[in-house]
Amino acid sequence: MAKKKLTKKKKWLIFGGGGILLIIMIIASLAKDSTETVQVETEKVGLQTVIHKVNASGKIQPETEVKISATSSAWIDSITVKEGDNVKKGRHLISLDRKQLFANYNSTASSVRSAEARLKQEEASKKRVENMYNQNLASDQELEAVQASYQIAKSSLEQANSLLEFREDELDKARIMAPQDGIVTAVYKEVGEMAVGGMFQAEVLMIIADLKRMEVLVDVNENDVVSVSLGDTTEIEIDAFQDTLFYGVVSEIAHMAQTSAMGQAEQVTNFQVKIRIIDVPKEIRPGMSATANIITDKKENVLAIPIQSLTVRPEGSEKSVFGKGSRSGGKDGEEKPKAKKMEELVFVLADKPGGVLRDGKISELDKKSSKKAKVPKDAKVAHIRPVKVGISSETHYEVLSGLEEGEEIVTGSYRAISKDLSHNKAVKTGDDEKGGKKGFSVAIGTEKDNDEKKD
Repeated sequence: MAKKKLTKKKKWLIFGGGGILLIIMIIASLAKDSTETVQVETEKVGLQTVIHKVNASGKIQPETEVKISATSSAWIDSITVKEGDNVKKGRHLISLDRKQLFANYNSTASSVRSAEARLKQEEASKKRVENMYNQNLASDQELEAVQASYQIAKSSLEQANSLLEFREDELDKARIMAPQDGIVTAVYKEVGEMAVGGMFQAEVLMIIADLKRMEVLVDVNENDVVSVSLGDTTEIEIDAFQDTLFYGVVSEIAHMAQTSAMGQAEQVTNFQVKIRIIDVPKEIRPGMSATANIITDKKENVLAIPIQSLTVRPEGSEKSVFGKGSRSGGKDGEEKPKAKKMEELVFVLADKPGGVLRDGKISELDKKSSKKAKVPKDAKVAHIRPVKVGISSETHYEVLSGLEEGEEIVTGSYRAISKDLSHNKAVKTGDDEKGGKKGFSVAIGTEKDNDEKKD
């Protein structure tokens, strides 16, 4: 009997001890959660110059480029230039076979002489009949007939002269001349080949371009083209010229869009923009690849924050735990919750928990959350601060309202800003955790970079 009682006591001791241990672990866990801090990196808000740029890529081409073609089909007799030659306006470039053209010209010239002779004959007949008519020796019908014959002969001569001018022009165009100064950038035919000419679908024989005036033809996305204006300064990087920056100005913006992958998920709508290059290098060639940064706006001495410090949360997110809200889908028959309005914000460092400064007013601090918020001795807290931003550069946003110069904001890590931080959350910087001097490091980079720094 005593043995059984002893066994019961042992059981109670074991269960009692286990229960006490479990309670201690729960209390410790709660205490740990209430004082958990997030490791962050920060910097002070200051004045900077923010330059907004639109990035686009494309190809280099001459501002003026002439494609040389023949007006009539003929064999090529000679080509007097080669690729790379400098030519002046009016220089002889190509000679076409002119035998048939000469024959046509001579035939038309003979027709002109015949028409002239007939006109003289009709003119003499007309004068003779008119004299006879004045002496009442010719009738009205005879006079009308001779006058009509004269007009027909005169019209025939005009037609023959017009055809002769056309044949002469054909003969002249068999010797193709340079229409402008420039460089021969391409020759597509050889001596002895047929030059297919005509008013429509004529073959290109060669190309002459002015390489002293070059431009970059880039495709700008429809979301960015609205901020691009004629005359905008542009930074140009040419792949063939490493570590060299060229400058240009926007000279033309297309009014018609170019759409690729129409009707597909990858559909892209772009507008072509021409950028004239200033100080064109001698070694430049048409078709080279280039990247352009079009400077559309510039703000000097304005409040600016790093791009990675700005995040988006539902309006009033300080009243709930971020990331643990109700799902958008409800049960059958239940009304789906309305989508909350989103706001752009940053996290500002403070010494103690407090309300949210929104539109110039500070909200009241929730009593329940203030009791739960326990800030470690060496830590600070992060406050939500809604802000309005303006233009952006590659690294910073212009701040229009919501922040003051000198305020401390969280700039990293990406995980902390996008997920871990919430209003009145206790935070520590890298220097504080290591026990070093007080201060805050600047986070510029990705979450991976920041994690490597921690390690």
